[in-house]
Amino acid sequence: MSETDNNLETNGGASDAAPKALKRGVDARRAVERPHEVQGVSTQALADNRKGKAGEKSKLEQTETFDPATDLPMFREGMDWFVLRVASNKERSVRQTLLRKVQIEGMEGFVGRIMVPTEKTKTLKAGKQRVTESMLYPGYVFVEMRLEPDGRIPQDVFFLIKETDGVGDFVGTAGRPTPMAAHEVEKMLFDSRKPEEAPQVKMEFAKGDKVTIKEGPFQNYPGEVDEVVPDKGLVRVLVTIFGRQAPIELEYWQISKGIDEV
Repeated sequence: MSETDNNLETNGGASDAAPKALKRGVDARRAVERPHEVQGVSTQALADNRKGKAGEKSKLEQTETFDPATDLPMFREGMDWFVLRVASNKERSVRQTLLRKVQIEGMEGFVGRIMVPTEKTKTLKAGKQRVTESMLYPGYVFVEMRLEPDGRIPQDVFFLIKETDGVGDFVGTAGRPTPMAAHEVEKMLFDSRKPEEAPQVKMEFAKGDKVTIKEGPFQNYPGEVDEVVPDKGLVRVLVTIFGRQAPIELEYWQISKGIDEV
């Protein structure tokens, strides 16, 4: 092969490399400016995906803000409220299981809301905060349900509920549960409202209460509540020292109601 042919081949190789290098530069710029297109996702598809996620987020927010205790009527047509006995500490699990089974079996027309009223309380001890959620009606779940014309539970609904782990019997006669009275339903739904996210300390003391100090330098001293500060979990107690009353600020757990006899 002649020197001229070698030069032609070399130049040809260089001319082929130039478009490739240019293409790599364009691809790199596109990857920075429009990464979704490089990955094979169209702009429209990306926009639709974002819109779908926004819609899902909106639905989730609506679900989180919906409160079945306050956002629906107390009584709905054809339905009454009934009290179901359940095993202690199984209230939440029974409720979740029943809601899931009702949805799977498509029995929403016979079983409506299922409520477990709870209360959030905040405790303060040695400067540390702790929020606990406790059952207001331990051992009971409240079920909104449609009965047969003769007052009996529909057979499918009866077995769906009775075959749930932790479930006992409905309050009432065998097979014929007793509907709750209107004032009972009103109180139960009021108690079933979503608990506050930032509850106050639950104080059982009031001004004028006779108390005994349980801890600290004035342990076993009798006193009288002068002021209660729920936000801080504090109680100001008047204690008699050397024949004179002196105010002492204590945490609520450091005192007990009544005066202990020494």
